Order: sequence, then C-alpha cells, then structure tokens
Amino acid sequence: MTAIQKLADNPIAHLTPQDIQAIGEELDAIRQSVIDTRGERDSAYIRRVIKTQRYLEIGSRAVLLASVFPPAFVAGTVGLTISKILDNMEIGHNIMHGQWDWMRDPKIHSTTWEWDNATPSDQWKHSHNELHHTYTNVLGKDNDLGYSIMRVDEDQRWHPFFLAQPFWNALNALIFEYGIAAYDLELGKNLPIPKHKRSQEFKTAAAGVRRKIRGQVMKDYVIHPLLALPFGGALPTLAANAIANVGRNLWTHSVIMCGHFPEGVAVFEKASIEGETKAEWYLRQMLGSANITGGNAFHMMTGNLSFQIEHHVFPDLPSNRYKEVAPQVQAVFEKYGLPYVTGPFHKQLGSAWKKVVRLSLPNGFLASTTTKNAPKRVAQLYKMSTGGGKVRREIGAQIEAEAA
Repeated sequence: MTAIQKLADNPIAHLTPQDIQAIGEELDAIRQSVIDTRGERDSAYIRRVIKTQRYLEIGSRAVLLASVFPPAFVAGTVGLTISKILDNMEIGHNIMHGQWDWMRDPKIHSTTWEWDNATPSDQWKHSHNELHHTYTNVLGKDNDLGYSIMRVDEDQRWHPFFLAQPFWNALNALIFEYGIAAYDLELGKNLPIPKHKRSQEFKTAAAGVRRKIRGQVMKDYVIHPLLALPFGGALPTLAANAIANVGRNLWTHSVIMCGHFPEGVAVFEKASIEGETKAEWYLRQMLGSANITGGNAFHMMTGNLSFQIEHHVFPDLPSNRYKEVAPQVQAVFEKYGLPYVTGPFHKQLGSAWKKVVRLSLPNGFLASTTTKNAPKRVAQLYKMSTGGGKVRREIGAQIEAEAA
C-alpha cells in the first residue's frame, strides 16, 4: 500500500484487510459522535474567537498609532502578530475547510470567508482541501509535501540541487504566505511556458493573486502607516506590520513542518492509492501526520493543527473538538499497533529540520560520516555534485553500503 513497505520495519505489515476495514469503521463512529453533538457551544466558540481576533487587531492597530514610543511599538507589534496568527490558523484555515458550514451562517462559511493572506481563499481551498487532503504525503501528487522544492523521502533520487534545501526551507518560512501563493499557482510548471501559450485558467488565477497581494500591501504598508503619520508613527507602524507578517509566516511554517515532516511520518507512492478505499485513506492520513503536545492557548494558536492527525482524519469537524477526540483516535492507533507520532513543539520542529538537512544529502551520508572519514566524504560529495548521473549513482551506492 505505501512507500514505507520498502522499509525493514513496516508498521502496517501486521494489518489484515479486515483490520484496515475495522479501523475505518471505528473512525467513522468517532466522527459521527461529534456530528451528532455539534451545537451551541461549538458555534459560541468560533464566534468568540473571531470577536477576540477582531478586537485584538483593532486594539493593536490603535496602539500602533503611537508606535513612535517603544512600549506602544512592542505592544502593538505583539498584538498584531497574534491577531494575524489567529486569523490564519484557528479562524481562516478552519472556516475554509467547511468546519463551521453546518451553522449556516453566511458570514462564517467556507464559500464566503476571505483571510489576511497573499493567497485568495478560492485558490487555497483547491490546492489545500482538494489536493493536499486528498493526496496527503503522496509523492508527486501532494504539492504541500516539500512545496516542490525539497527532497522529502529517501526514494526520491538525490540531485545536487537538494544541497540548498535547508536554505530554501528557511527562506520559504520567512515569506511563507507568498511561497504558498506561488505553489498554488504552480509557478514552477507555468513560468517556463511562453506567455501567449499559458492557459487562461493560470492567467485568471495569477491575476487574482496579484490583486490579493496588492490589497495586502496597501493595507499593511501604505494605509496604516499613513494613518499613523500625523502621530509620528508611520515608519514604526510599517515596521510593525512587516514584523507581524514575518512572525505569522514563521509560526505557520513551523506548525505545518511539525505536522508532516518529523521522523516517523510516512510518505506514499502514487501506485499505493490506486483503488484506495475510504478505510485505506483513513490509514494514510493516520500515518502521514504528526501531533504536537501543549496547552489550550498553544493549541488555539496552532489552529488546533497541533492535533494534525485528528485534523487529517476529520478535516471538516470543528477544530475545538479535536482535543476531545484525540484520546479516542490514539486508542485506535494503540489497538492496531500503529505509531502515533507526537511530541513537544521543540522536539517535533527539531526532528523536521533534521530530516530536511539529512535528505539534502545523499542517502546514508550523515549516518556513515565520522571525523576520520569526513575529508573523504566531502570529496565524494564534490564529485557527486559536479559529475553526472552515473557518478552520483556509483558513489551513492558506496555510501549507502557503508551506512548499512
């Protein structure tokens, strides 16, 4: 079923088709229990979060009018950063997943919501809801997996280009909202095409992104600094908006990294999803995601994506219910002997970055490198980087053999 079947220790080898079907039925029952009990406390929760975020944004921008004074600058910047994180994570991401459509409130609905982000909501819903959640961690199908610029699995052929992936990943973290917009447009595929041959669909989507970015830039870097100009706070306000946007980007990127990239999270081959049943889809979501432990405030700041496993199994359930169902989902993992990947934020983020660095190098490179053979390894890496495919394959095979 999956690419992980190539590993010596296959975590699903012990499961029978009947086991997989039973997993699907148990998860269906958990999902239905939430649907049957959705109600006032859930709708009150999302309305309260939206109200809090709006007051926080308005208050922070009001404080930034006096941002010429350092305490006002710090307070306004921190408040605005938290406001933008809440808008993207707990509010925008989850509303656009349709988690609150059952309320039938046209103001809080996946078809009408727009967020504070460079990507228009309709494009994000297509690339994220329809593609990422359908093809979670499937190599060559899930564009979220490495955002098309990183090597994310040992089965991907190594190329010298991947040596730079720690740099690309760090840069992507800083400008994450624009990176998401770029990969939603599939710029890597569309830009090489001559302008007159590009599809109308791409041109329309690109125009939508340009309009959205223009609006975001005007709001954060023109209008609000101008409003602070009479109070002498134009430049500090501009800086505060830039810091808030970068802070939101770094946080969002880190949370997503923790949810899909730590060691222990599986990736899958295209062939593995041919004829996939709903129960097998559930199993892929379970194995392709990871959680982060933390308190209630932390969970809210992550958009409850700290329960990434539960989110991928039940993407349309209200986010405030993930904490409630997580023990039940974990019990299913334990019952069927499956790895429930979870840990504190620093551990998961460190594990994800370690994987990014490890996979930027040929398979087995780090595992087989010691202080004694380091000069030899550097020389081999240079040959692999400057030689052709045959050289890379030959030296790569030597390194893998030594690592084994």
